Amino acid sequence: MCVFCDIIDHKIPSRTVYEDENVLAILDLSQLTYGHTIVMPKKHVRNFAEADEETIDQVMHVVHKLACQIMKNTGASGVNVITNCGEAAGQSVDHLHFHIIPRYGKDDGFGFIEHPTKQALDEVLEKVTGK
Repeated sequence: MCVFCDIIDHKIPSRTVYEDENVLAILDLSQLTYGHTIVMPKKHVRNFAEADEETIDQVMHVVHKLACQIMKNTGASGVNVITNCGEAAGQSVDHLHFHIIPRYGKDDGFGFIEHPTKQALDEVLEKVTGK
């Protein structure tokens, strides 16, 4: 069974930030930063790549609304909005969800480690566009 489906069905308790007929947003148990929120469709969809446009529209509408609300109410100066799509990208729960991670500065406990690589951009463009 899917842990997020159990949360949606109220089999597992959570702290609800937002709920409507299609979308649920909850506080993440492991607050990466103050106000870290997870937004998910109530309909079970494995990940971003497998979601239909209507589901993406519904969820992203709520992500936008909550990101703005969280920034305003917590004093965060920015947010990261992240979804992991597939195991290689770090997806650990097979239910589409977005993390809203409020940002307060460089030392707020969250960040990315970047290791850029040199690529032949014309070749990359051809592969990405299929042309």
